[in-house]
Amino acid sequence: MATKQSGPIGRPRGFDVDEALERAMLVFWEHGYEGASLSALTGAMGISTTSMYAAFGNKEELFRKALERYTEGPGGYLTRALDEPTALGTATAILGGTVRTTTRPARPHGCLGVQGALATSDPGRGVRDLLAAWRTNGCRSVRERFQRAVDDGDLPPGTDPGLLARYVTTLAFGIAVQAASGVARDELQEMADAALRNWPPV
Repeated sequence: MATKQSGPIGRPRGFDVDEALERAMLVFWEHGYEGASLSALTGAMGISTTSMYAAFGNKEELFRKALERYTEGPGGYLTRALDEPTALGTATAILGGTVRTTTRPARPHGCLGVQGALATSDPGRGVRDLLAAWRTNGCRSVRERFQRAVDDGDLPPGTDPGLLARYVTTLAFGIAVQAASGVARDELQEMADAALRNWPPV
């Protein structure tokens, strides 16, 4: 349910905080952290710079909130993929989810967590480090899922779950970069399917 942020003495700010954050997420997703100017952000959000600071903090804090929204929304396929009953199912869902999310019509192409701040100036270092940690955390979650698959006999005993997780997440990040470059969804899905044909047999 959408909420309206209250101002001083309970006075409504007059804008929908959830909708404003959704629009900010899209601006960051399309332009990256440094490419998203304050004027572009506030223009998309339909609020003044003063209101933005009052409701969300500074630009970096707004980006952190936007990344959380991305992780729970468009990027939520990763969490769902970890619940697949097999490791192959998890890998398939991760790559398929990446293809769909990074090529969706009427949405920015690519991945906010991959391209959001690959290269930044010193003021953007915090966001660059945040996204590096975000990617590392995703890989760690996949590695833990694959370790369970080894323990359960779903993957061969000699499988290195860390290496396999790095393989799958690197493919996913590569798909996101290719999608941002305009590669079509069908071609990316074919690449994902080909990458999983040599999945370790049990």
